[in-house]
Amino acid sequence: MRKLYDFYILASRRNGTLYIGITNDLGRRVRERREGLIEGFTRRYAVNRLVYFETFQDVSAAIHRKTRLKKWKRQWKIESIRTDNLEWIDLYQKVAMA
Repeated sequence: MRKLYDFYILASRRNGTLYIGITNDLGRRVRERREGLIEGFTRRYAVNRLVYFETFQDVSAAIHRKTRLKKWKRQWKIESIRTDNLEWIDLYQKVAMA
């Protein structure tokens, strides 16, 4: 069985603080962030709403996507989120059930 890797964006609220990451278990990682189990940026700024994600079969592609988006201007990131998730709905339930 081949592993999948997810590139994801978390937000504190609509148009709020953003966090970009990658993981091989999106449901677990978002749950850890939501419950404040991981110290650091996301816990300090309450960044725990999953607003965007993409799935890759190759970890290098996921890392490349993360690296590229981290260099984007904030407004470009917001527009990218709005393209797929206009209302900034928390997508956690979608991945937690998978």
